[in-house]
Amino acid sequence: MKAIVISEPGKPEVLQLRDVADPEVKDDEVLIRVHSTALNSSDTLQRLGLYNPPHGSSPYLGLECSGTIESVGKSVSRWKVGDQVCALLSGGGYAEKVSVPAGQIFPIPTGISLKDAAAFPEVACTVWSTVFMKGRLSAGESFLVHGGSSGIGTFAIQIAKHLGVRVFVTAGNEEKLAACKELGADVCINYKTEDFVAEVKAETDGKGVDVILDSIGALYLQKNLDSLNFDGRLCIIGLMGGANAEIKLSSLLPKRLTVIGAALRPRSPENKAVVVAEVEKNVWPAIEAGKVKPVIHKYLPLSQAAEAHSLMESSKHIGKILLET
Repeated sequence: MKAIVISEPGKPEVLQLRDVADPEVKDDEVLIRVHSTALNSSDTLQRLGLYNPPHGSSPYLGLECSGTIESVGKSVSRWKVGDQVCALLSGGGYAEKVSVPAGQIFPIPTGISLKDAAAFPEVACTVWSTVFMKGRLSAGESFLVHGGSSGIGTFAIQIAKHLGVRVFVTAGNEEKLAACKELGADVCINYKTEDFVAEVKAETDGKGVDVILDSIGALYLQKNLDSLNFDGRLCIIGLMGGANAEIKLSSLLPKRLTVIGAALRPRSPENKAVVVAEVEKNVWPAIEAGKVKPVIHKYLPLSQAAEAHSLMESSKHIGKILLET
């Protein structure tokens, strides 16, 4: 098969389309012929040599895909050859074929095309497992998502609004803020020209929001804590603004705040299967009802993975960037 290979750590140009061996398929896995895969920020980190795949995972990039099942392991019962599916991966999506544990596979949601379905598994599993399963966000609460126009952000806005949550977002320009507003965000904050802590406080009568989804890390840590309501939960899923920070514990204790760190990729297949089952139960009906839609910025062929990475790193995109085999 053909796959995108990192020739050496570096800029997007190091991504090369090469002939490689087909993946092996274990008894509890299926082999998917990939139709589409989607970019995630961890792909760029892996390309730079800053994020190694979990032990035993595919060496190739790509944490989600859609496609058609070509073969099934002998212990797999739910899926069969010819099924059109999408899947949460530990790697390997930037290829013509990928093997994946059967518990990490979803049916294509009714009303969603095969290629667009690749936009859902990673963002849906990340947001649901972090914000809802661990962060316990519920109807009537308020929720701030940083980077509202990202793939994670555009999904998080929609699912939170569908579940009766008041949604706050930050983004870096008016075009991105307008896109967030169109998706249902209630309060849109330009982090380059506004103080998000002050804006959150102003919009909540000084109380703060109940849950924050953050991919910035150190740079925003104290500001996030200052933006939370009593019993607030801060969910950190990225470290784009650094990994080391000091905090004032005096802001943590009186308000009974909880800081949750979460990473999806390193979880065991058994843990991921639990998340996937919860997402199929709770999120897939919202997608099929049209309450949560894929937000796709651009489609590119797999051979143009380098261009796709350059686009992602420019931060000019809104929503997901998809690669088609």
